[in-house]
Amino acid sequence: MSDSTRPGERENHTVLLRGGEIHSPADPFATAMVTEGGRIAWIGSEGAADSFADGVDETVRLEGALVTPAFTDAHVHTTATGLALTGLDLSGVPTLGEALARIAAYASSRPHDTVLLGHGWDSTAWPERRHPTRGELDEATGGRPCYLTRTDAHSALVTTALLDLVPGIRDMTGFDDGEPLTRDAHHAARRRAHGTLTPARRAEAQRAALEHAASLGIGALHECAGPDISSEDDLTALLALAAEIDGPHVRGYWAEPVTSPADAARVRALGAVGAAGDLFVDGSLGSHTAHLSAPYADAEHTGAGYLDTAAVAAHVAACTRAGLQAGFHAIGDAAVATVTAGVRAAAEEVGTDRVRAARHRVEHAEMLTGQTIADFAEFALTASVQPAFDAAWGGEDRMYATRLGPARAATLNPFAALLRSGVPLALGSDSPVTPLDPWGTIRAAAFHRTPEHRISVRGAFTAHTRGGRRAAGEDEAGVLVPGAPADYALWRTGALIVQAPDTRVANWSTDPRSGTPGLPDLTPGAQLPVCLRTVVGGRTVFRRPNE
Repeated sequence: MSDSTRPGERENHTVLLRGGEIHSPADPFATAMVTEGGRIAWIGSEGAADSFADGVDETVRLEGALVTPAFTDAHVHTTATGLALTGLDLSGVPTLGEALARIAAYASSRPHDTVLLGHGWDSTAWPERRHPTRGELDEATGGRPCYLTRTDAHSALVTTALLDLVPGIRDMTGFDDGEPLTRDAHHAARRRAHGTLTPARRAEAQRAALEHAASLGIGALHECAGPDISSEDDLTALLALAAEIDGPHVRGYWAEPVTSPADAARVRALGAVGAAGDLFVDGSLGSHTAHLSAPYADAEHTGAGYLDTAAVAAHVAACTRAGLQAGFHAIGDAAVATVTAGVRAAAEEVGTDRVRAARHRVEHAEMLTGQTIADFAEFALTASVQPAFDAAWGGEDRMYATRLGPARAATLNPFAALLRSGVPLALGSDSPVTPLDPWGTIRAAAFHRTPEHRISVRGAFTAHTRGGRRAAGEDEAGVLVPGAPADYALWRTGALIVQAPDTRVANWSTDPRSGTPGLPDLTPGAQLPVCLRTVVGGRTVFRRPNE
């Protein structure tokens, strides 16, 4: 790939991309695109591109590369992602012994850290079928304070030294001696552990996460922050950093209940676009804290409900009146039903049309029923979902089936039913719970472990590009058409096809005469596209070396 550049003012800098494949509904056979400043100016054929060649500041010869809208990851924890990238990441560790060895090595490599931080352990995949004891962690860390979140980030292992730093933690809900911390005890430990991060270490982690996202063709992130997840300082520092550097857009959500105009004003003062994200109605399946309507298959309880219908209704009504986006974290079927019942109550108070116009959202929404799917459609609730959850934990022999039994596990993440009902979808990763990986996310949605929940590659791609931007109220973004923001990525990939893993999809959509733009082959086992360049607002934020 080659560039030919002449000096020019960045505000009006013009770029001609030619000789590739432009994924655009404006012209399904386009091979060239012109941008001016931060906007797309033209899309068309190679022959027509000749008329622009002498009038632009820069020409990019694509050499067959694919150009797509940049991806939006609709659910990210940026600092935690950066800490995993630059520190102790236990994701994929195969055994308990290997986990302890990595913890010990990390402790030795960070002698000056006040608290050792790590993420990603998952004992359900280890042959020992148990997590480390506190004594084993104390030994591995040399008795130092240590905080290690489970892969779902809804429980954590800690050392004795960390417990001693949190007054009263042993009396809090969620403390069970010898077991991972959950609920209030976990939130208290997390606040204490993350409170030890220096501004420099936090900035290092945030910068690493943003750079990594850009290298994957991600042009926008939705940061799901909140008092039980991070801190006000963490959110404001991230938003300031994102505004300062050339990198992905960051849209911040702050997960704190709003019951008054003053509450809404405080959320806006933080720079957040909504009082949404991880406002917890329940926890997670892996940690046995998702709120179910019937007991777990492997535990004699139904998890934990953190908000009731009245609290949900109050939050939605207040946010709707303030013109602020509301949202919740809800995974279990009882939690999702609490959300939809609360939204219905709010709509009765402030009006259904106003609720629909506010584009409130629900994160994860894994255990849905026909009724709750209909409720999502009725109130235009965006389902902010993570297909990689199914890839990691779906199927008859993985965590979902262990927690719920095969029959209930097979109902999880019904993406096809959501789309059929007209529910807006936005795809994300919940990184670092699952990695930033946009093409892998699309593959997971298209090749869902439960076939009836699969959606087309095209549908998943739209939900991971335009869907994420629409979820933040940015209707003109996430698509390559004249006038849209110049947020795009260049890819090295194989032949482009129109792929519908479910044979019930109409044949015409896969016929070349239909004019449907093609996308890479995402069949499991096929090589995923490689990002060559990411451009946000007309500025290059990532360029692959030697390309």
